[in-house]
Amino acid sequence: MPSLHFHMDSSMTPDEVMGVLTDFTPARVERWPSIDAEHFQVHDRGDTWAEITEGNDKTWENARYEWDPSHNRVTVTTHDSTPFGPGGWDFRLTPTDAGTRIDVSLERHPSSLKAKLLSPVIPLAGPMFRKSFREPLKAT
Repeated sequence: MPSLHFHMDSSMTPDEVMGVLTDFTPARVERWPSIDAEHFQVHDRGDTWAEITEGNDKTWENARYEWDPSHNRVTVTTHDSTPFGPGGWDFRLTPTDAGTRIDVSLERHPSSLKAKLLSPVIPLAGPMFRKSFREPLKAT
């Protein structure tokens, strides 16, 4: 099971970071460059969860977001995705003097042959994911 772990420092407060991670309005497409309007759909939503599909022509994922403001945590259970299949994300937010430390974990459980062949790149993909999160989360 390939996994990836990294952290980022944001100038935003934990509440602001959580707000960006869990904003499922049309503004999400504007805020996250890796998501386009054609591949963004909110299937269902509650106070602390959302079932969505998001991505672009090259990659997408169908996932359930759950968040707990009292524990500064957002978890994403990926039901399916291209190209890596199911898995999940975990975002842990820790307040700092300058904003928030964001600890990010990613796991995938490849099931198709293509996903199994591509999965060794996941542990090496930290710089790519860090870059895609940098602007929306005002992170370094």
